[in-house]
Amino acid sequence: MLLAIDIGNTNVVLGVFDRGTLVENWRVGTNTQITPDEYAMIFKDLFGFATIEFTQIRGVIISTVVPPLLPVMVEMSRKYFTIEPLVVTYELKTGITICVDNPKEVGADRIVNAAAAYRLYGGPLIIVDFGTATTFCAITKNGDYLGGAICPGMKISAEALFQRASKLPRVELVRPTKVIGTDTISAMQAGIIYGYAGLVDGIVERMKKELSPDARVVATGGLAELVAPETKSIQEIKPQLTLEGLHLLFELNH
Repeated sequence: MLLAIDIGNTNVVLGVFDRGTLVENWRVGTNTQITPDEYAMIFKDLFGFATIEFTQIRGVIISTVVPPLLPVMVEMSRKYFTIEPLVVTYELKTGITICVDNPKEVGADRIVNAAAAYRLYGGPLIIVDFGTATTFCAITKNGDYLGGAICPGMKISAEALFQRASKLPRVELVRPTKVIGTDTISAMQAGIIYGYAGLVDGIVERMKKELSPDARVVATGGLAELVAPETKSIQEIKPQLTLEGLHLLFELNH
């Protein structure tokens, strides 16, 4: 079995693959203050619910956009799985070519998503990842990763409204029944959800002019299933795209 670990700013996403099939996946909160032993305890509890033993894990791959947690997860892998993990960087074999000014700056999650989506769909391709930040990545027909766009994520925007506007409450991110809200909460939900749908359509339209009008648009990330149905541009939703990409990169590099 392969353990894939994607460390994001908000959540650590775990996936266990057995013979190429994702058999279990979980999300736990990202916490830079806890130790390798504490993360191992969390993993052991989750594995226990799925009747998976640590000894069944034969490989570990880690992707992170939170640098302080990388040594924590590496030590956890070495100590509890006795495995030297594969860490995602731009130098790995990915099946795509990173064509940006400084490849070191490209987030590991964006590399993983691009590799997985290109393998699944080919190019040209636009990937929208709804995470802590909302990111857009462009890949050509020949597999060249050209870069993209980054904007604040929906949760960041919602939290900013709560913190910076005295009379606005913290709201749950759910789809409202209509755009014209009749109270403060529904108005905020409409502005955030439908506002981001419009943002996505606007950026995708501009990217297609630079990339290709035929580019397929794929969405992933924790909030993809909430926003994507409200857009006109997104054609596919792949919630587990990052985990699938980690499995792909592990196979390509082993």
